[in-house]
Parts: sequence; C-alpha cells; structure tokens
Amino acid sequence: MTIEQGAAGASARSGRLGHLMRQEWAGVVVLAVFYVLIFVIFSILSPYFLQTRNLMSIGSNMSVIGLMAIAGTPLIVSGGLDLSVAAIAGLSGVIVSLFYAMGLNIWVACVIAISVAACLGGFNGFLTTRLRLNPLIVTLGTMSIYGGAALVLTGGLSKPLIIGGFNWLGSGRILGVPVPLIVMTALGIAVWWIMTRTRFGREIYATGGNPDASRIMGIKTDRVQVILYVFSGVIGAVAGIILAAMLGAAAPNAASSNLLTVIAAIILGGTSLYGGRGSVWGTVLAVLILGTLNNGLTLLDVSSFWQEITRGVVLITAVAFDQIRVRSSE
Repeated sequence: MTIEQGAAGASARSGRLGHLMRQEWAGVVVLAVFYVLIFVIFSILSPYFLQTRNLMSIGSNMSVIGLMAIAGTPLIVSGGLDLSVAAIAGLSGVIVSLFYAMGLNIWVACVIAISVAACLGGFNGFLTTRLRLNPLIVTLGTMSIYGGAALVLTGGLSKPLIIGGFNWLGSGRILGVPVPLIVMTALGIAVWWIMTRTRFGREIYATGGNPDASRIMGIKTDRVQVILYVFSGVIGAVAGIILAAMLGAAAPNAASSNLLTVIAAIILGGTSLYGGRGSVWGTVLAVLILGTLNNGLTLLDVSSFWQEITRGVVLITAVAFDQIRVRSSE
C-alpha cells in the first residue's frame, strides 16, 4: 500500500465517521424531543411528577441500568454483545457481601469483586475473539454460569445478604444530586470522549463497521473487542456494587430483571445491532426515557403487568427502528 492510498483510506474513514456522527446527533435530537414530550405529559397528568424528590429518584433508580447500558454501547458498536453483564452485577454484589461478612474492609472487597468481574469479561472476550464463537450464544451461556455461581455462593438462596459500611455510595448526595447519578454521568462523559476524540474510539467504529477491512488496515480488532468485554465486566461490577449499596444488601438476582431494559436503551438510543454506529448520549437519553416512562406509569397507578407489556413494546420498537436505520443507509 502506498502512502497516497493509505492517506486516501484514512480520509475516507474519517469522512464516514463524520457522517455517522451527524446521523447519530440527529437521532439524539429526536430522542430529546420525545423525552420532553413525555416529560410534559406526565407533568400534566400527575401532580407529584415534578417534585424534586421524584426527579432525583428517576435519575438514581436508572443509574444502575445507565451504567450497564453506557458500557454496552461501545461493545455493540464494535460488533460484540454482552448479555451476562446483569449476572456479573449480581455476582459482584454477592462477592462483596461474602468478603464483608468475613471481616474484610468493604472497599477492599469492592476491588476484589471488580477484579473478578474484569476476568469474567475477559473470558467472554476470549471465547468470542479467539474461539470465534457467536457473542449472543457465548454471553447467554456465561450469563447462566455467572448467575448460577452467585446462587452457589449463597447456598442456593436468592434472599438478600445484608451489607453495611458504604450506603453513601447508593443513597448519598453531592450538592443535592444522587451519587449514583453522578457516577453514571461521569462514565457517560468519559466513554463519549473516548469514542469520539481518541484513536481507540475510531478503532471501535471501524471494527464494528467493517472488521475485515479494519484488520487489513492494521487495526487489532480482537484486542479492541477484548478490552471492551473487560470494560463491560468492570462496569457491570460497579453497577452491582452501587445496587447493593442502594439496597443495603446483595441479592444474586438483583440486577437480572434489568437486562432487557439495558439492551432496549442501547438500541433505542441509536446503536445498531449490526455494529459500526452508536451514540453514548443517545443511550443516556433512552435510559432516561425508559426510567421516566416507568416512573410516570407508576405515579398514574398503571398496573405493573401493563408496564411489563410496555417495556416489551419499546424493545420491539427499538429493534424495528434499528432495522429501518440500517436499510435506509444501504
């Protein structure tokens, strides 16, 4: 390859990335308008919706889902998928609780749990990149393994394990803003900066957009995905620890019910299941939309069964929009 060809290829990739960014920001604007719409509707329908305590509750309650969704966004952009992140979150909370019960310092226990989660994420990455196994099947299997391990460690019981010593992480506030919401926002800014302002971010988009061409251009696509799987595991652990801090206890299945919401938020936020495109801020807005819908429907005393149906409809709608986006770009 000549220098001119390399420069032309780099210019083409840069132009395509810029085009994708413009499309993603357009999607973010649409989501923002939709969020304002449902915000206004619930403000009119419920006198309790606009109360500061309720608004902070929305942000705090969705922060755990937001953390997992933000970490999953670059992974799906790269062409990967992690269905085990919620199971890792539950297992991490259990690990912290067990080490805390043994008398270990709570923060040391958190470091151990995060380290274990990094290894579990790396294992997912190894199976998908080295053994070339389908990420859907791999992480579906490891979701069962990690979730089962949490139950084994608790003696097969799904009841909560009481934890003390770090409730502030889950229920504390800084300048009136819930700590979990601050953590989620900080992560969102960090991941956005990496994806849009660094070489590694460009490699993420290239890996998901055209992995074969990326390898030819010298991008180590397997390394990119392994790093992202490890990252997903680490943030899954952080989410599980924050959830345990919120509850004051760890339960093996505490985060499992959030998995569909996590995937729905990522796809609804504009990230393609086929890889190559995605927006962190789209994901964050989608998380807020789903959280606000859940909160608003609860305030309006809508049955939890109908809320479950609503979540399913949102997930299907998100996938349908993803298909439309893919077809329109061909």
